[in-house]
Amino acid sequence: MEWVESVLVDRVPAVGEIAHGMEDWSEPAGGGPVSAAQLVKLAGACDFFTALGDDERGHRSMERFAELGIATDAEWFGVTRRAFVQVDAHGERTITTVGAKLRRRKLPPMAGYDAVFFVAGEPEALRAARAARFVSATPREAPTLAEAGVHLDLLVGSGTDPGERYDGGLDVALVVKTEGTRGGVADGRRYEAAMPPAPIVDTYGAGDSFGAALTYALARGDELDDALALAARAGAAVITGKGPYSAQLDTRPA
Repeated sequence: MEWVESVLVDRVPAVGEIAHGMEDWSEPAGGGPVSAAQLVKLAGACDFFTALGDDERGHRSMERFAELGIATDAEWFGVTRRAFVQVDAHGERTITTVGAKLRRRKLPPMAGYDAVFFVAGEPEALRAARAARFVSATPREAPTLAEAGVHLDLLVGSGTDPGERYDGGLDVALVVKTEGTRGGVADGRRYEAAMPPAPIVDTYGAGDSFGAALTYALARGDELDDALALAARAGAAVITGKGPYSAQLDTRPA
Protein backbone atom coordinates (compact mmCIF):
# COMPACT_ATOMS: atom_id res chain seq x y z
CA MET A 1 0.00 0.00 0.00
CA GLU A 2 1.01 3.61 -0.32
CA TRP A 3 -0.34 6.99 0.66
CA VAL A 4 -1.69 8.32 -2.63
CA GLU A 5 -1.97 11.99 -3.53
CA SER A 6 -4.10 12.43 -6.66
CA VAL A 7 -4.74 15.46 -8.84
CA LEU A 8 -7.21 15.89 -11.68
CA VAL A 9 -5.53 17.53 -14.68
CA ASP A 10 -6.81 18.47 -18.12
CA ARG A 11 -3.98 16.37 -19.60
CA VAL A 12 -0.79 14.67 -18.44
CA PRO A 13 2.03 17.06 -19.35
CA ALA A 14 4.74 16.20 -21.85
CA VAL A 15 8.40 16.75 -21.04
CA GLY A 16 8.98 20.37 -20.07
CA GLU A 17 5.29 21.28 -19.95
CA ILE A 18 3.28 22.51 -16.98
CA ALA A 19 -0.08 20.94 -16.07
CA HIS A 20 -2.72 22.73 -14.03
CA GLY A 21 -4.70 20.72 -11.51
CA MET A 22 -8.43 21.27 -11.05
CA GLU A 23 -9.03 19.10 -7.98
CA ASP A 24 -6.93 16.97 -5.63
CA TRP A 25 -7.46 14.34 -2.94
CA SER A 26 -5.34 11.99 -0.84
CA GLU A 27 -5.88 8.66 0.91
CA PRO A 28 -4.22 5.28 1.40
CA ALA A 29 -4.50 3.06 -1.66
CA GLY A 30 -2.41 0.64 -3.70
CA GLY A 31 -3.20 -2.95 -4.59
CA GLY A 32 -3.65 -4.18 -1.03
CA PRO A 33 -6.20 -1.68 0.29
CA VAL A 34 -8.13 -1.53 -2.98
CA SER A 35 -8.45 -5.33 -3.06
CA ALA A 36 -9.40 -5.48 0.61
CA ALA A 37 -12.08 -2.82 0.22
CA GLN A 38 -13.54 -4.64 -2.78
CA LEU A 39 -13.63 -7.93 -0.87
CA VAL A 40 -15.44 -6.25 2.02
CA LYS A 41 -18.11 -5.08 -0.44
CA LEU A 42 -18.51 -8.57 -1.91
CA ALA A 43 -17.91 -10.96 0.99
CA GLY A 44 -19.00 -8.68 3.83
CA ALA A 45 -15.62 -8.84 5.57
CA CYS A 46 -11.91 -9.00 4.81
CA ASP A 47 -8.80 -9.24 6.98
CA PHE A 48 -6.00 -7.07 5.56
CA PHE A 49 -2.44 -7.98 6.58
CA THR A 50 -0.06 -5.21 5.62
CA ALA A 51 3.08 -3.28 6.58
CA LEU A 52 3.05 0.42 7.48
CA GLY A 53 5.58 2.97 8.54
CA ASP A 54 5.16 4.12 12.14
CA ASP A 55 4.54 7.64 10.92
CA GLU A 56 1.69 10.08 10.30
CA ARG A 57 0.74 8.54 6.95
CA GLY A 58 0.76 5.06 8.42
CA HIS A 59 -1.56 5.96 11.28
CA ARG A 60 -3.87 8.00 9.03
CA SER A 61 -4.05 4.94 6.78
CA MET A 62 -5.24 2.77 9.65
CA GLU A 63 -7.98 5.31 10.41
CA ARG A 64 -9.13 5.26 6.79
CA PHE A 65 -9.14 1.45 6.65
CA ALA A 66 -11.41 1.41 9.70
CA GLU A 67 -13.79 3.81 7.94
CA LEU A 68 -13.87 1.41 4.97
CA GLY A 69 -14.71 -1.53 7.22
CA ILE A 70 -11.37 -3.27 6.62
CA ALA A 71 -10.06 -5.25 9.58
CA THR A 72 -6.35 -4.40 9.41
CA ASP A 73 -3.36 -6.12 11.01
CA ALA A 74 -0.17 -4.12 10.42
CA GLU A 75 3.53 -4.69 10.91
CA TRP A 76 5.05 -1.32 11.79
CA PHE A 77 8.49 -0.55 10.38
CA GLY A 78 10.21 1.69 7.84
CA VAL A 79 8.52 4.65 6.17
CA THR A 80 5.07 4.55 4.59
CA ARG A 81 5.49 4.68 0.84
CA ARG A 82 3.88 7.52 -1.11
CA ALA A 83 2.49 7.77 -4.63
CA PHE A 84 1.53 10.68 -6.85
CA VAL A 85 -1.28 10.14 -9.35
CA GLN A 86 -2.35 12.35 -12.23
CA VAL A 87 -5.85 11.68 -13.57
CA ASP A 88 -6.59 13.23 -16.96
CA ALA A 89 -9.89 14.36 -18.48
CA HIS A 90 -10.51 10.84 -19.84
CA GLY A 91 -10.03 9.19 -16.44
CA GLU A 92 -6.67 7.65 -17.32
CA ARG A 93 -4.09 7.77 -14.54
CA THR A 94 -0.31 8.04 -14.35
CA ILE A 95 1.36 6.85 -11.14
CA THR A 96 4.72 7.69 -9.58
CA THR A 97 5.70 5.90 -6.36
CA VAL A 98 8.19 7.29 -3.86
CA GLY A 99 10.10 5.09 -1.42
CA ALA A 100 10.57 1.38 -0.92
CA LYS A 101 7.64 -1.02 -0.87
CA LEU A 102 7.07 -2.32 2.67
CA ARG A 103 6.55 -6.08 2.54
CA ARG A 104 4.69 -8.08 5.16
CA ARG A 105 7.13 -10.57 6.69
CA LYS A 106 4.98 -12.97 8.71
CA LEU A 107 1.35 -14.05 8.84
CA PRO A 108 -0.76 -15.78 11.49
CA PRO A 109 -2.15 -19.26 10.69
CA MET A 110 -4.09 -19.09 7.40
CA ALA A 111 -5.69 -22.55 7.40
CA GLY A 112 -9.09 -21.15 8.38
CA TYR A 113 -9.35 -18.81 5.39
CA ASP A 114 -11.42 -19.62 2.31
CA ALA A 115 -9.25 -17.38 0.14
CA VAL A 116 -6.11 -15.24 0.29
CA PHE A 117 -5.23 -12.66 -2.36
CA PHE A 118 -1.47 -12.12 -2.14
CA VAL A 119 -0.64 -8.62 -3.38
CA ALA A 120 2.83 -8.14 -1.85
CA GLY A 121 4.99 -9.56 0.90
CA GLU A 122 8.04 -11.63 1.67
CA PRO A 123 8.27 -15.25 0.43
CA GLU A 124 7.69 -16.67 3.92
CA ALA A 125 4.41 -14.75 4.10
CA LEU A 126 3.24 -16.35 0.86
CA ARG A 127 4.25 -19.79 2.11
CA ALA A 128 2.11 -19.20 5.20
CA ALA A 129 -0.77 -17.95 3.02
CA ARG A 130 -0.74 -21.22 1.07
CA ALA A 131 -2.48 -22.89 4.01
CA ALA A 132 -5.69 -21.19 2.86
CA ARG A 133 -8.08 -23.16 0.65
CA PHE A 134 -7.64 -20.82 -2.34
CA VAL A 135 -4.65 -18.56 -3.03
CA SER A 136 -4.32 -15.99 -5.79
CA ALA A 137 -1.58 -13.49 -6.57
CA THR A 138 -0.53 -10.76 -9.01
CA PRO A 139 2.37 -11.14 -11.46
CA ARG A 140 3.84 -7.80 -10.33
CA GLU A 141 5.39 -9.85 -7.50
CA ALA A 142 6.86 -12.52 -9.82
CA PRO A 143 10.29 -12.77 -8.10
CA THR A 144 8.62 -13.33 -4.72
CA LEU A 145 6.23 -15.90 -6.20
CA ALA A 146 9.12 -17.79 -7.76
CA GLU A 147 11.18 -17.76 -4.55
CA ALA A 148 8.25 -18.93 -2.43
CA GLY A 149 7.67 -21.86 -4.78
CA VAL A 150 4.05 -22.53 -3.81
CA HIS A 151 1.10 -23.60 -5.94
CA LEU A 152 -1.24 -20.76 -6.91
CA ASP A 153 -4.87 -21.29 -7.77
CA LEU A 154 -4.99 -18.02 -9.72
CA LEU A 155 -2.53 -15.51 -11.16
CA VAL A 156 -4.31 -12.34 -12.27
CA GLY A 157 -2.88 -9.11 -13.60
CA SER A 158 -2.59 -6.67 -16.46
CA GLY A 159 -1.77 -8.06 -19.89
CA THR A 160 -0.63 -4.62 -21.07
CA ASP A 161 1.46 -3.32 -18.14
CA PRO A 162 5.16 -4.32 -18.59
CA GLY A 163 5.47 -4.46 -14.79
CA GLU A 164 2.95 -7.31 -14.68
CA ARG A 165 4.24 -9.33 -17.61
CA TYR A 166 4.11 -13.09 -17.08
CA ASP A 167 5.77 -15.58 -19.42
CA GLY A 168 5.41 -18.75 -17.39
CA GLY A 169 7.54 -20.61 -14.89
CA LEU A 170 5.20 -20.66 -11.89
CA ASP A 171 2.97 -23.44 -10.57
CA VAL A 172 -0.39 -21.88 -11.43
CA ALA A 173 -3.79 -23.43 -12.09
CA LEU A 174 -5.32 -20.42 -13.90
CA VAL A 175 -3.71 -17.35 -15.49
CA VAL A 176 -5.88 -14.31 -16.30
CA LYS A 177 -4.50 -11.29 -18.16
CA THR A 178 -6.66 -8.17 -18.24
CA GLU A 179 -6.78 -5.71 -21.15
CA GLY A 180 -9.07 -2.98 -19.84
CA THR A 181 -11.99 -2.16 -22.14
CA ARG A 182 -10.92 -4.97 -24.49
CA GLY A 183 -11.66 -7.60 -21.86
CA GLY A 184 -8.80 -10.04 -21.47
CA VAL A 185 -7.60 -13.62 -21.67
CA ALA A 186 -8.19 -16.48 -19.24
CA ASP A 187 -5.85 -19.40 -19.93
CA GLY A 188 -5.71 -18.42 -23.59
CA ARG A 189 -9.47 -17.89 -24.01
CA ARG A 190 -10.81 -14.37 -24.46
CA TYR A 191 -13.52 -12.89 -22.26
CA GLU A 192 -15.47 -9.67 -22.69
CA ALA A 193 -15.29 -6.51 -20.61
CA ALA A 194 -18.36 -5.11 -18.88
CA MET A 195 -19.82 -1.74 -19.77
CA PRO A 196 -19.31 0.89 -17.05
CA PRO A 197 -22.63 1.78 -15.41
CA ALA A 198 -21.83 5.51 -15.64
CA PRO A 199 -19.28 7.81 -17.34
CA ILE A 200 -15.62 7.05 -16.63
CA VAL A 201 -14.12 9.32 -13.97
CA ASP A 202 -10.92 7.66 -12.72
CA THR A 203 -9.43 4.32 -13.80
CA TYR A 204 -7.31 3.95 -10.66
CA GLY A 205 -8.09 0.65 -8.91
CA ALA A 206 -9.79 -1.15 -11.80
CA GLY A 207 -7.29 -4.00 -12.07
CA ASP A 208 -7.10 -4.68 -8.34
CA SER A 209 -10.89 -4.58 -7.96
CA PHE A 210 -11.13 -7.06 -10.85
CA GLY A 211 -8.55 -9.37 -9.26
CA ALA A 212 -10.20 -9.27 -5.85
CA ALA A 213 -13.64 -10.01 -7.32
CA LEU A 214 -12.28 -12.87 -9.41
CA THR A 215 -10.58 -14.35 -6.35
CA TYR A 216 -13.81 -14.10 -4.37
CA ALA A 217 -15.97 -15.66 -7.08
CA LEU A 218 -13.67 -18.58 -7.85
CA ALA A 219 -13.04 -19.29 -4.17
CA ARG A 220 -16.77 -19.58 -3.48
CA GLY A 221 -17.13 -22.06 -6.35
CA ASP A 222 -18.41 -20.00 -9.28
CA GLU A 223 -17.85 -21.36 -12.78
CA LEU A 224 -15.09 -19.50 -14.63
CA ASP A 225 -17.40 -17.61 -16.99
CA ASP A 226 -19.57 -16.44 -14.10
CA ALA A 227 -16.52 -15.46 -12.06
CA LEU A 228 -15.07 -13.46 -14.97
CA ALA A 229 -18.40 -11.70 -15.47
CA LEU A 230 -18.52 -10.62 -11.82
CA ALA A 231 -14.89 -9.48 -11.93
CA ALA A 232 -15.55 -7.50 -15.12
CA ARG A 233 -18.48 -5.77 -13.43
CA ALA A 234 -16.22 -4.88 -10.49
CA GLY A 235 -13.55 -3.46 -12.78
CA ALA A 236 -16.14 -1.45 -14.70
CA ALA A 237 -17.84 -0.09 -11.59
CA VAL A 238 -14.81 1.35 -9.82
CA ILE A 239 -13.79 3.57 -12.75
CA THR A 240 -17.03 5.57 -12.49
CA GLY A 241 -16.01 7.20 -9.19
CA LYS A 242 -13.26 9.47 -7.93
CA GLY A 243 -10.54 7.40 -6.27
CA PRO A 244 -10.68 3.62 -5.83
CA TYR A 245 -13.36 3.32 -3.15
CA SER A 246 -16.34 5.53 -4.01
CA ALA A 247 -17.86 3.40 -6.78
CA GLN A 248 -16.65 -0.17 -6.17
CA LEU A 249 -19.19 -2.93 -6.86
CA ASP A 250 -21.13 -3.58 -3.66
CA THR A 251 -23.31 -6.71 -3.46
CA ARG A 252 -24.05 -6.51 0.26
CA PRO A 253 -27.72 -6.31 1.24
CA ALA A 254 -28.89 -2.73 1.51
